[in-house]
Amino acid sequence: MNEKIPAEVVSIIDSFGQPAVIISRDYRILAANGAYKKEYGDPGPSGESLCYRMSHHYQLPCDQAGETCPLKACRETGLLQRDLHLHHTPSGEEHVEVEMMPVRGESGEPNFYLEIMHHSRLASSEPTESGLVGRSSPFNRVLELVRRVAPSEAAALLLGESGTGKELVAQAVHDASSRAKGPFVPVECSGLTESLFESELFGHEKGAFTGAQAQKIGLVEAARGGTLFLDEIGDVPLSLQVKLLRLLETRTFRRVGGIEPQKADFRLVCATHRGLKKMVETGEFRSDLFYRINAFPITIPSLRERVEDLPLLCENLLRRLNIGRTLTLSAEALDYLRAYDFPGNIRELRNILERASLLTDGDVILPDHLPDECRSGMQRSVSGPMPNEIIPLDEMERRYLGWSVARFQGEKRDLAARLGVSERTLYRKLQDLKIPEEAGH
Repeated sequence: MNEKIPAEVVSIIDSFGQPAVIISRDYRILAANGAYKKEYGDPGPSGESLCYRMSHHYQLPCDQAGETCPLKACRETGLLQRDLHLHHTPSGEEHVEVEMMPVRGESGEPNFYLEIMHHSRLASSEPTESGLVGRSSPFNRVLELVRRVAPSEAAALLLGESGTGKELVAQAVHDASSRAKGPFVPVECSGLTESLFESELFGHEKGAFTGAQAQKIGLVEAARGGTLFLDEIGDVPLSLQVKLLRLLETRTFRRVGGIEPQKADFRLVCATHRGLKKMVETGEFRSDLFYRINAFPITIPSLRERVEDLPLLCENLLRRLNIGRTLTLSAEALDYLRAYDFPGNIRELRNILERASLLTDGDVILPDHLPDECRSGMQRSVSGPMPNEIIPLDEMERRYLGWSVARFQGEKRDLAARLGVSERTLYRKLQDLKIPEEAGH
């Protein structure tokens, strides 16, 4: 540091109710406010502690441990950066919205950086009775997108395989929005026949058709002031899509048998497991409707892409099954599940665990309690950070070793044993790949 931190800057962060720190370009904590010390501990004298050690317990900066690093991005762009991270706190690991901004000196160049941390209530990193749970990077990327879109009125489109938890994500968008006190109304589009579509969505007047003995409020009207969630919107027949488009464009509708137009007031969230772009190309889905609902797409990762969350999800689901006793998975059973592809995703995992809970007479689920397909000897996959693109093997090894070094809290000889190599080989690889051997020690 060439310049001393001005006293007024330190005074400003002391006034924040949220945890806040002043950080140097090389990740050193130069000042921390009382809220930060309460949440993460006292970093000690200026410059002695590193931000990623305090908040993540990592041995390397976030970007070298498979996560985004707001400080690195802030250094490169000179602009405010926001990210969602998982931080260690006295209450355990919690999702935190990190806000990083440069603090410029008289020269106009950043001398240091201000980091403010806001606790997120979108999800939990521990088992809960309801809502989203997860810790992995793919899961956190979804939370970051939810955090971005929720305060707006933009239509969100949730994409992903069946069973990935799209309705829970839609509920999270609603809960984090200004409409959270209003109703959350899910509509299963795949179950709406052409004859029921208008009656279910728009309601009907008394006597509108045979059997309509009273006025009925439709689901669009029921969602007034809240969120309308159209699940599996890709299953809406083409003949009905024009009626849905008219609702979204005019924000008005008429009850079946009614004359007076009714005003619609809802925030739209849609979901589908189908490839809507391909359906548009083949004429199965209207392009104008697609662009209306696709304002803010969010791809929900499959369970295969967030296998790091598997132990947490298993613990959480076993609690939610409410089977009257506490069950755990044996290490071997968990290994089998890690190696399984889960074509049905989290919904399938829940079914597997429910079946296993009925088969076991004890308190531990063993491999024999799992379905045959989970024990079919599939090649087990590494639960480390997998890239989204094809990359050279040496780059993959560099990323994985960096990820391992950052997260492993023990000695290098123990890490070498876990990796199945000698300690000498590990040190040679770290040196060849330019990964700091003693990072964090």
